[in-house]
Amino acid sequence: MFSKEESKRIRQEFWTAFGKEHPRKWLLYNTRIKDVQLKFSFDNEKAEVSIDFTSSDELMRDYYFEKLESLKTILLEEYLPDAVYEETYPLPEGKIISRVYTRLNKVNIHNRKDWPPVMDFLEDRMDALERFFLEYADFIAD
Repeated sequence: MFSKEESKRIRQEFWTAFGKEHPRKWLLYNTRIKDVQLKFSFDNEKAEVSIDFTSSDELMRDYYFEKLESLKTILLEEYLPDAVYEETYPLPEGKIISRVYTRLNKVNIHNRKDWPPVMDFLEDRMDALERFFLEYADFIAD
């Protein structure tokens, strides 16, 4: 078991190493669409790349999610064949968002042996998600 401080240090080391291994300016929060974010995550169970619709206004969340659902075939066939759509996705703090994600299971940020495949997974999937998003951002925003 790791203390809170050790766990924080390990997480910082991972993300620093990821940035050095894959030096690139990722889109992430700079989507230019309010409450639409591209995200990386890696914890002690899984790694994920996602597009999140975070508005507290359920109608706005539904609006964006429906837009992405209409592009589902394109996303799955041309970019992320393993993408999962979840219209109602509860975050650990209790907030409800909508999320489309791809996940790598059975990896642990505290296990340095997992780092290389997770870094490759994150880079590959985020690159695909960004290409998709940039291609269809105008449609999603309208």
